[in-house]
Amino acid sequence: MTDTTRTNPGGAAMTPLDDAQAAPSEAATEPADPGDGDPGDGDPFGGFAIDFSNDAGDGIALGSAPATALPATPGPGGAAAGGGGRTEARVLIIGSGPAGLTAAIYAARADLAPIVLGGSTPGGQLMITSDVENYPGFPEGIQGPELMAKFREQAERFGSHIVDVDVDRVDFSSRPFRVWARGTEYRGDAVIVASGASALWLGLDSETRLRGRGVSACATCDGFFFRGEEVAVVGGGDTAFEEATFLTRFATKVHLLHRRDSFRASKIMVDRARANDKIEIRTNVAVEEVLGAGKVEGLRLKDVATGEEFEMPVGGLFIAIGYKPNTDVFKESLDLDKMGYLVVEDETRSKIDGVFIAGDVHDHRYRQAVTAAGDGCKAAIDAERWLEAMDAQAHAAQDAAATGSPTA
Repeated sequence: MTDTTRTNPGGAAMTPLDDAQAAPSEAATEPADPGDGDPGDGDPFGGFAIDFSNDAGDGIALGSAPATALPATPGPGGAAAGGGGRTEARVLIIGSGPAGLTAAIYAARADLAPIVLGGSTPGGQLMITSDVENYPGFPEGIQGPELMAKFREQAERFGSHIVDVDVDRVDFSSRPFRVWARGTEYRGDAVIVASGASALWLGLDSETRLRGRGVSACATCDGFFFRGEEVAVVGGGDTAFEEATFLTRFATKVHLLHRRDSFRASKIMVDRARANDKIEIRTNVAVEEVLGAGKVEGLRLKDVATGEEFEMPVGGLFIAIGYKPNTDVFKESLDLDKMGYLVVEDETRSKIDGVFIAGDVHDHRYRQAVTAAGDGCKAAIDAERWLEAMDAQAHAAQDAAATGSPTA
């Protein structure tokens, strides 16, 4: 989920992230930007620490510290696992961001007793968010981790069993569908894939330290917080130019920084930015360090042609070098588009009957918590109706076999 980051430069402190697997520094190489068309989230959240070790790796990367799976009472048709939890369900949900947990709420209320495989870093990208001010129902705003804790509490209230483990592999070749996570096999009559997408970062320690304190990966989410300030955008594709143009609504000046002297962005986007007096384009520069103690105060930049280093005072830094959908584990089973996102048919369906898709794992256009939640709702309703149809067919076949009558 997805779900995109919403940050406040003066927001609550976040535990430093682990960037062992993060994207390389832009000074060395800039990842392809999927958003530009190039190939390329006691108290379960108490005392959380953010771990991005799975951001660009296999399985799913969904946002907080590894947590012990919460025990649940075995539900209808659910076999007990060694740890006391269920391993069989009418619906398996992969991912625990807004899409996955909304799907869990709807599926649980439909008496489908879903199992949610939420990842070792559960909660989606809202777990690295301070102030969320654009999610309906919270006029004063809400902290991202607090919002996701409420999602989770609501899903569990109706009987969802949430296990904070990463998915290692899947087998969607026959029903029940099979999913393996941390050595345990889970089975479901239907599956909802809601594993989200992860923003690509520069990989700087200072960038990690100041995420949620002026460093962001979503101008649409966070631009409002930078009214009257100078900000910088890093990237060279359409996404970077779109972010820069959007930020001119709030910032007094937008510095668009790119380590090359040419752009992947379309000509019309480049021309539009060059014609905007509030955008200053700087090429052949790389970010070496984000400056500031409690919030972003500036950048240390390097001219990649001359090696000269210099500082630029800014109040915010927006990273726009792309997103990586968390689809590696599904690439042998489901269709992916050229950017690596899952392909959806008829709103939420995949090419495999009974496997549904929701959230940022397929949505590279909106990437918002509210749209991901809506996707989760649709996927759960579609899965429920599909299961009802399958049950009806099975009962009809049983009745026909008992009476010796042919089925329709």
